[in-house]
Amino acid sequence: MGGSVKHGCDHIFFIGFLGAGKSTLARNLGQMFHRRYVDTDKLAERRCGMSVTSTFKRRGEAHFRRVETEALRGLARERSLLVSCGGGIVETPENIDLMHEMGFTVYLDGDIEDSLRQIRRRDTRPDFRNAAHATRLLEHRRPLYRAAADLTVDIRGKSFKDVSYTVAEQLLERGLL
Repeated sequence: MGGSVKHGCDHIFFIGFLGAGKSTLARNLGQMFHRRYVDTDKLAERRCGMSVTSTFKRRGEAHFRRVETEALRGLARERSLLVSCGGGIVETPENIDLMHEMGFTVYLDGDIEDSLRQIRRRDTRPDFRNAAHATRLLEHRRPLYRAAADLTVDIRGKSFKDVSYTVAEQLLERGLL
């Protein structure tokens, strides 16, 4: 029997850089298809008892990444979730394995301009220091996102509504929604 074992999970994970619209997409599709959606950053914040930014400052990125992996592992007990993933989730190879074991991964592929347009509150984005740093981080992560993706959707210059319909169509065609 080929392929990885899914252990009964059928989650859809949305990955991509800061401001790619992962949370908005998960929420939109959740409402359209009556499925629950969760955000790995919010799950990690609950486990830490503080914001992602505070965790980065007080305990460091390595601590946050461990908590993020624990939160992701906890989703194995759930079914049919739409999961918005933090931008750095692909930095931990175990996370990519977990996502593949538990479901299907959609990469929202955009340019730095798409991210800069969406990032309104930079103080709540610990990965975001300035545009030059964000550009380098995206260049570093793009191959990780691509390698982790079961489906890549180009979001450049598209509205959230257009992206939602494109992704819904692609997932419906695959029998995932």
